[in-house]
Amino acid sequence: MGDSAMDSTLPTPESAVPEGALFSMTDVFLFSLIVGLLSYWFLFRKKKEEIPEFTKIQPVTSLVRETSFVEKMKKTGRNIVVFYGSQTGTAEEFSNRLSKDAHRYGMRGMSADPEEYDMSDLSRLSEIDNSLAVFCMATYGEGDPTDNAQDFYDWLQETDTDLTGLKFAVFGLGNKTYEHFNAMGKYVDKRLEQLGAQRIFELGMGDDDGNLEEDFITWREQFWPAVCEHFGVEATGEESSIRQYELVVHTDINMNKVYTGEMGRLKSYESQKPPFDAKNPFLAPVTLNRKLNQGGERHLMHLELDISGSKIRYESGDHVAVYPANDTSLVNQIGEILGADLDMIMSLNNLDEESNKKHPFPCPTTYRTALTYYLDITNPPRTNVLYELAQYATDPNEQEHLRKMASSAAEGKTLYLSWVVEARRNILAILQDVSSLRPPIDHLCELLPRLQARYYSIASSSKVHPHSIHICAVVVEYETKLGRVNKGVATTWLKNKVPNENGHKLTVPMYVRKSQFRLPFKSSTPIIMIGPGTGIAPFVGFVQERAWLKQQGKDVGETVMYYGCRHENEDYLYREELAQFHKEGALTQLNVAFSRDQAQKVYVQHLLKKNKAGVWKLIHEGNAHIYVCGDARNMARDVQNAFYEIVAEFGSMTQPQAVDYVKKLMTKGRYSLDVWS
Repeated sequence: MGDSAMDSTLPTPESAVPEGALFSMTDVFLFSLIVGLLSYWFLFRKKKEEIPEFTKIQPVTSLVRETSFVEKMKKTGRNIVVFYGSQTGTAEEFSNRLSKDAHRYGMRGMSADPEEYDMSDLSRLSEIDNSLAVFCMATYGEGDPTDNAQDFYDWLQETDTDLTGLKFAVFGLGNKTYEHFNAMGKYVDKRLEQLGAQRIFELGMGDDDGNLEEDFITWREQFWPAVCEHFGVEATGEESSIRQYELVVHTDINMNKVYTGEMGRLKSYESQKPPFDAKNPFLAPVTLNRKLNQGGERHLMHLELDISGSKIRYESGDHVAVYPANDTSLVNQIGEILGADLDMIMSLNNLDEESNKKHPFPCPTTYRTALTYYLDITNPPRTNVLYELAQYATDPNEQEHLRKMASSAAEGKTLYLSWVVEARRNILAILQDVSSLRPPIDHLCELLPRLQARYYSIASSSKVHPHSIHICAVVVEYETKLGRVNKGVATTWLKNKVPNENGHKLTVPMYVRKSQFRLPFKSSTPIIMIGPGTGIAPFVGFVQERAWLKQQGKDVGETVMYYGCRHENEDYLYREELAQFHKEGALTQLNVAFSRDQAQKVYVQHLLKKNKAGVWKLIHEGNAHIYVCGDARNMARDVQNAFYEIVAEFGSMTQPQAVDYVKKLMTKGRYSLDVWS
């Protein structure tokens, strides 16, 4: 009775609900729970569905078309595309000239940066009638592609795309003083043929150690007849000047929208944001600028750039690129001769609205800014510039003189070589010497090439100097055949970057370019460094790093240096620093050649031969790495020949075997070059 009695006397809430009710309280609770879960799921599901709607800003097809040069050519009625691999702007300039040439043959051309397009589209180019791809490819460093052609080079190496139907031609830009002359041009020419493309004209190879402009003109004057013959077209005979840009003068503009020297983003020098590169350089304050040589006519200097807070990282052997400014005196003289208002704010806008290149340099800006920061006014202008300018010479004889130099005739080439190249006439000198030539300043600015960054081997180690980059350079200044004094743009500009005591910081727009010129992975590996003159720069960083490694208790191999200069008491660079490193044992050998302190000249290669037994032992038994930095034309070649002799003698090899031995050292990364001409 107990349990049943309790149930009848103390009813629970459930038992209090009448039997006929539709839902019990338990049902209500469960129903509420289910509704809550369903509501939560429904809301969550809705959010997930809505997310893709916000990401679909553009259809995928439009993104594809942005990188499709074939679609762009179809849209704009073009049938010739000229790609350029350019480090200093010359290949890009040649590319523009070839694309402009096309109209003379009833065709339409387009200059293109391979970095901006999907190069696998080459397989589709044959969809366009009478289509042709031309490649102006410069070789950089030791047979490397230029920065903007690196992705294209990687694609060529990896792809097996069938390029049957593609018609192509290649013009390479190189320098014969380098080991891998025109390597990039040769590779592109060979690889395209391997993939099934048809070469319609032979590979052209320009040599910057000779006359690159003449090499290009000679190739071009044979290239176009070959194109005409292949496609069955004829020259229209139109040789008239064609403007690529139109001038727009801004009379009422917000000065915050005007470029004042920036390379990319407007106001980037006022609000610096990493990462820093060619299009976004860092303004590094100059903390030290000292003269290195004790005497002589030259000025050799050591600069230190502060990179604190930039997040810039570098390794010993890397290059620092700096953007210089032209001498204000030259800029003012050009303005005076042309009677131009240099402070007028203007834009040069591309007449081809479909072009990726909207302006020849950042616009809007002033003529003063353009001539100071954006345009090359110190190098002798190329023949296409003379041709375009000739129309503005009012004296018939002077006009004929300019046109002759721009012609492909042998007499014209000879005249251009002597009157412009060998005389080192820049645009100012030409305006001074051709008195009736007074072109509109906007057309002159359209024609002049861009002022390029200058590269210097970094003379410091980031292990020792993580917040600064050091530069070692010689100021370029010489007298021309005509008695004019020409000065190097960058070195003259850097020379004047002397920190003052009032705290005002002078800055240098810069960025770091990675190099293959690297210390061995194992610190115990011996190294032999050969670097006369300012070629010592990267080795200052190398020795600093080896000294630092030694201080960390690492096993550091022999560190041998061969340095050369003219006079011991005049231009022995870093003399005290090297002596200290030698004393501390960071430099195990310091061999210095003073070329002009005795009747018979002594160079670094002579010291190598003098120490040939020790050199061979380090290479053959110690697996030493060899590094050569400096002049490519003479020193690097003479040093290489010295190694051939040493290897042949001590390795008991014939001359061809010795050459092969040294070439294999290069292939294995044990013989590295950082040279210039």
